[in-house]
Amino acid sequence: MRLHVADHPLIAHKLTVLRDKTTESPTFRLLVDELVTLLAYEATRDVRVEQVQIETPVATTVGIHLAAPRPIVVPILRAGLGMLEGMTRLLPTAEVGFLGMQRDETTYEAITYANRLPEDLSGRQCYVLDPMLATGHTLIAAINYLSEKGARDVTAICLLAAPEGLQTLDEAVGERGDVTIVTAAVDERLNEHKYIVPGLGDAGDRLYGVV
Repeated sequence: MRLHVADHPLIAHKLTVLRDKTTESPTFRLLVDELVTLLAYEATRDVRVEQVQIETPVATTVGIHLAAPRPIVVPILRAGLGMLEGMTRLLPTAEVGFLGMQRDETTYEAITYANRLPEDLSGRQCYVLDPMLATGHTLIAAINYLSEKGARDVTAICLLAAPEGLQTLDEAVGERGDVTIVTAAVDERLNEHKYIVPGLGDAGDRLYGVV
């Protein structure tokens, strides 16, 4: 597993406003969208491309475009939906699948309640969107699910990560696939309720309100 922490002043600035408990949902949603686009730029450095010959108004030249099969973006519902537009702005030709997962607040394990993905992900680059990598259980379940469908190249984009979750994920993933984590920051720790500290609270609630 590889970890990439995106170290950029604009990312740090937007993350600071996201952390502020006085930031209201409309501003929070806008900043998540902007932050994800910046993280997506880092996450797609290794996106597969192929050469193509084109005609400019002046001459013939060789450039590149995204290779087939197209990448697939997989937001984890519900909070991952708030990251989708920021990602597809950078990868508009990518396909989009969905995984519905929620955390059992007693066991802290991830429960899958919905999915909408192709049956075969062999040869596809998968970009998973999940705002908070806390215990790591949700992301482990998502990666396992994608692996069962043939995916071997998975990049997860997270706003924040906890050291405990990263360690758990690394131990669970092992050598089963090519997994990269791209995040804006690795925070201090998890608290007794398995929330990231200092964190930014519940990303889903702050995006959409408490249901």
